[in-house]
Formats: sequence, structure tokens, C-alpha cells
Amino acid sequence: MHPTLPLLEATDFPAINRSKLETLQINLGYRCNQQCVHCHVNAGPKRTEEMTRETIDQIIHVIKAADIKTLDLTGGAPELNPNFRYLVENARKMGVHVMDRCNLTILHEPEQENLAEFLAEHQVEVIASLPCYLQENVDGQRGKGVFDGSMKGLQKLNALGYGKANSGLLLNLVYNPTGPVLPPSQQELQASYKQVLKEKYNIEFNNLYTITNMPIKRFGSMLVSKGQFADYMQLLRDNFSQANLDSVMCRSLVSVDWQGYLYDCDFNQMLSLPIHGKDLKKRHVSQLVNEDIEDWSIVIADHCYGCTAGQGSSCGGALGD
Repeated sequence: MHPTLPLLEATDFPAINRSKLETLQINLGYRCNQQCVHCHVNAGPKRTEEMTRETIDQIIHVIKAADIKTLDLTGGAPELNPNFRYLVENARKMGVHVMDRCNLTILHEPEQENLAEFLAEHQVEVIASLPCYLQENVDGQRGKGVFDGSMKGLQKLNALGYGKANSGLLLNLVYNPTGPVLPPSQQELQASYKQVLKEKYNIEFNNLYTITNMPIKRFGSMLVSKGQFADYMQLLRDNFSQANLDSVMCRSLVSVDWQGYLYDCDFNQMLSLPIHGKDLKKRHVSQLVNEDIEDWSIVIADHCYGCTAGQGSSCGGALGD
């Protein structure tokens, strides 16, 4: 795999600072039942990295001490961590909003057959990756059979009330392009998704989030291999929007890796660019109990243009659509 950090370190991206911490985004491990070509985490079935119960207990302590409002669980497939349900249960007891970044096919994996019911019972928001509403595109990006598995997963969630009006069970989908292009209008694409999924599969959902592919890890390496890296970076730069700087996720979110170390965002985590104060030392999640990181400088590199290009991109979709 081609390293991309050396191509990104020199940057003229504007300096930005953190605001009040509200969200912990926890990477519970890199193991996944899928292996997608766009995956910036480089997750897959053979990955063994996994957050321990000890680190999860430290996170639970931090949630209470730092008055964290939202817990965003990701991976890999976060549900494959044996302590996933333990963390969800404890966070919900404290009234924390929990989001599960679910790939949908995990709902049918062995020992996960009651996962959907668990998520509904604890009112976990499901953010489900579905890069297209066409079978050919999804299977081409995520693997043969993934589209059918995703449709079955969505139908299972719908049957429990997810995506239905006034149910309180949020089901949001995530779209990302299949190549080195910017996402289309989030609002317009959402309308297309809703129409096609309802008419063909009787599937309902709340919102569609469009996310720009980051030029790092597996996707970045592919761009290098095809000689497209420089052109893609120029596309991101040419579409930079100053207005998106106020809404980027790194201002109020901290990304926690499977070992408990802190990063300004998930992308910095994958590039091994940890959050740090003026002493330049790595921070562990346990330090959030006694350390206030508000106003700290955010670690930037050229990939940050991916979050601010066009309508903007974050874990919650477009910033300015």
C-alpha cells in the first residue's frame, strides 16, 4: 500500500482551533466483515486490533466526568468488539446519545442475529453506509452480495420502527462517491434515495449524509497507483469553501483509537497524527478527565481540504448543503 502522509504533510490549509468537546468518536477495532475499496480505515476480516474492556471502562468514566453528549461508535464493524453492547448500555444509562456506524450486513452475521433488536431497545441511532441505491455499484465497491444483505438489513430495521415517523429510532444512510469526484448535492441525492428505496424495496430512512472520500489509506493508495492523487487533491483545493470551516467535525469531536489515544478526527487517526497541546505529547482518553482541550490548535494537513471542499463533508454529512 502506498503511504500518503508524505504527500499531505506540507499544507497551506487555514489554522483552526477546537471548541467545547461534545462528542467522542470511538474506534472499537479494525475487524470488519467487509473489505471496501474506499475504506480510509483499511478495515477487513483479517484485522485483529480491538479495544479492551479496560479502555472502554476508562471511556465510560470520561463520558460522565467530561459531560460528553454524544458517543459515536465506529470501526471496522464496531459491533464485532465483544464489549460493544456493554459500552452502549452504560452510555445510555447516563443519557448519552449513541450512534452506531453500521454496515448493515453485520445484522445477519453469526452471533449478531439479535443486534437490530438490541439497537432498538437502547434507542441507538443507526448510521448505515450505503454508497448507492444500485446493486452493481454497491457490490463493485463493497463486495458481491453486499447490496442484497444491505437491503435485508434495512428492512429488518424498518420492521422495528427505524426510519419511521415519530418512532424515535433514527436511521440515517451514508453515501460516498465510487471514485475521485466530489459528492453531488446532498439534498437532491437524498430525494433520489428515498424514492428508489421506497418504490423498489419499501424501505424508509430519515436522512442521507454525503461524505467526501479522503485521499488516505486504501483510497489514497489507489489514487497513487492510478496516477490520480495530484489531480484529486487539486479538485479538493479548487473547491475549498471558507464557510465550511466553522462546522467541521474536529472542532467539537475527539476521535479515540482502539488503544485509547486521541486524535482531532478519524482521518488524523488513520494518518497517525495525534491531538496534542503545546508540549506535542500524545494524549490518552483517560486524560480527558482532568484536561480541558478547548481552544487547542487542530492538527492539520492537506487532506483537511476534503472536509471543506464544495458543500463540505463530515461524519454528519454535508456542512453547507
